[in-house]
Amino acid sequence: MDPNSPPREASMQADSHPPEKEIGLLDDARLLWHELAELRHVSFRLFALEAQRAGLSLVAMIIAGVLIAILLSVVWLGLVAAAMLTLKYYDLVTDEIKLILLAVLINALMVLILMIVIRSKSYYLRFPATVRSLQPKQEQLSNREKP
Repeated sequence: MDPNSPPREASMQADSHPPEKEIGLLDDARLLWHELAELRHVSFRLFALEAQRAGLSLVAMIIAGVLIAILLSVVWLGLVAAAMLTLKYYDLVTDEIKLILLAVLINALMVLILMIVIRSKSYYLRFPATVRSLQPKQEQLSNREKP
């Protein structure tokens, strides 16, 4: 044996440890894995929050739709009552008819307002923040296109 050569045990121990580059690569892979797990968690949380918002929007739309149905029924009944009063009082003062028509107009305006509410709430049923988070950012796309 050469006295200058390292002992056999030391060389075996050196062989059992991976080089520093491999350790760095393993750490990078582990870090990437944790970042992906965190990204999944954030994406799932975003989806859950948007599902909650979509559910609340859907409930508001259903309630508004039921109110529209009720108000449209009242509008119809008002028009029928106005027509009946017109036939009954054809030659008389129509003050009662004006009141009924005013009630019909107010109900019709409420229907329009509730339709606007439904339209504005329907936006959240498309999960806009989730869709935006899944799309690539414009900065990244413009950097890729430039050589």
